[in-house]
Amino acid sequence: MPVVAFSKWDPLHDLIALHERLNRLGSADAPGWSPAVDVYETADRFVVSAELPGLSRDDISIDVQQNTLTLRGVRPHSERPDARFHRVERGHGAFARAFALSAEVDAGAVSAEFRDGVLTVIVPKAGPQQRRVEVM
Repeated sequence: MPVVAFSKWDPLHDLIALHERLNRLGSADAPGWSPAVDVYETADRFVVSAELPGLSRDDISIDVQQNTLTLRGVRPHSERPDARFHRVERGHGAFARAFALSAEVDAGAVSAEFRDGVLTVIVPKAGPQQRRVEVM
């Protein structure tokens, strides 16, 4: 006799999931799943930390152009032809997140570290732009 598993309906969980989906519709980010991200600023840099479990360094792309940091990547779906999934909550497929940074940045000095499924990108702010104008 097959066993049927029931789970208690959680309306709050469904409401939060709906809210996240609606936020993605109005977002400039590409469709797909969106990793959780923390962004903060110090006096000399921006730091972006993204949760990317299940990805490798080769699955991630980082781009900085015109004070916008863009993270892209792909998490493949675990294909199991012999399995029947009962619930799929982990995001898979391509993702893209773009962050407009509020100060000039030094794109040539950006560094990134990927450890234990967390990507940390450090984007240094550009030094003060000084220009001497000669009077003629």
